[in-house]
Amino acid sequence: MDLLSLLLLAVGLSMDAFAVAVCKGLALKKITLRHALIVGLWFGGFQALMPLIGYFLGAQFKEAIAAYDHWIAFGLLSLIGGNMIREALFEKDAPETDGALSFRSMLLLAVATSIDALAVGVTFAFLDVNIWASVALIGVTTCVLSMIGVKVGSVFGAKYEKRAELFGGVILILLGLKILLEHLGVL
Repeated sequence: MDLLSLLLLAVGLSMDAFAVAVCKGLALKKITLRHALIVGLWFGGFQALMPLIGYFLGAQFKEAIAAYDHWIAFGLLSLIGGNMIREALFEKDAPETDGALSFRSMLLLAVATSIDALAVGVTFAFLDVNIWASVALIGVTTCVLSMIGVKVGSVFGAKYEKRAELFGGVILILLGLKILLEHLGVL
């Protein structure tokens, strides 16, 4: 996977975390760099950890499904992206997030926003990727975008939350399609 594709994947995966970070920014009374760092490190850390776990799980099955790996990658990324688009277009309200930055609150949100990254990690086991560089890029991208999300939430409100989720979903579907077409020899 080339660097541009990996960067687009990182941005796509980070959109859930960005949307929740916007909500955190809305809920916090006064935003400080410390608040943004806490949110960014939680979300970025879990977005890096989950694909790593998925990669090692997927590597266990790589030999058995090598002939179909591109279809699996396409299916998983399309499913994740489609779900993000559905949530952006049809969910009535965003999940309630309060301004709490407690361990429990942040742990639950970090896990919830990074489940998609676990499935992406499984697809990494079937692709030609440097897993360590990939998870580092995903983690750093999510951390930075989450920190920006906290600020955006405090300044602009929830105006961009649904658009971010829609954008992330489209990116993931297009990347899945690119992987499929490359393996089928079309690209």
